[in-house]
Amino acid sequence: MIAGITGGVGCGKSTVARLLERRGFRRLDADQLIRERALTAPAVVAALRARYGEAVFTPTGEVDRSALGARVFADDAERLWLEELTHPIVYAAWREAFAAAPDAKWAVEVPLLFEKSLENWFDFTVCVACAPEQQLARLEQRGLPRGLAGQRISKQLPLARKIELSDFVLWNEGSPAFLEAEVDRLADLLSAG
Repeated sequence: MIAGITGGVGCGKSTVARLLERRGFRRLDADQLIRERALTAPAVVAALRARYGEAVFTPTGEVDRSALGARVFADDAERLWLEELTHPIVYAAWREAFAAAPDAKWAVEVPLLFEKSLENWFDFTVCVACAPEQQLARLEQRGLPRGLAGQRISKQLPLARKIELSDFVLWNEGSPAFLEAEVDRLADLLSAG
C-alpha cells in the first residue's frame, strides 16, 4: 500500500507522514530526496553551475538552497527547468524503495503530487490542509518572510483543488493530539481495507 501525502506548504504533510511512520508505514519525503540525492548528484551540480555560476553555491561548494529557491520561485521557467532536472532522481529513488520492500506500507510526502500528475504512483492520496492564515503563520514561524511564503504558496495548485482531488483529507488546525487521532483513524481505515 502506497499513500501519497500532499497539501499546501506549511499545512503539515511531514507531521502526518511521521505519524503514519509511527503506525508502521515507511516514510519517503520528496523534499528530503531533492536535498540529499538530487542537489548532491554530480550531474545536477554541474548543470546548476553551468546555468547560474557560483550564485547558487555556498563558499564550500554545496548548493545554497535559499539562493536557488529565490531564483526559481521568482521565475516559472527556471522552476520548471529545475523540476525537470531533479524530479527524475526522486522518481528513481521511489522505484528503488518500493522494489526493495514491495509488501511494505508507504507514506510518501509529495508537495506537487497533483501538479505533476503523479496520482498513478499511489494507491490513495491524502491532502493535509489548514486555513490560509494558519499556513502563512506556520511558514513565518519557520523564518520565511510573508511575501516569500505567499510566493511559494502561489506556485502550487490551490489547496481547495487538492482537497477535491484527494481520496482523504486531514484538517490540521487543532491540537497535535487531534491530528494524531485523525491519523490513527486513517491508518486504521487503511489497514482494514
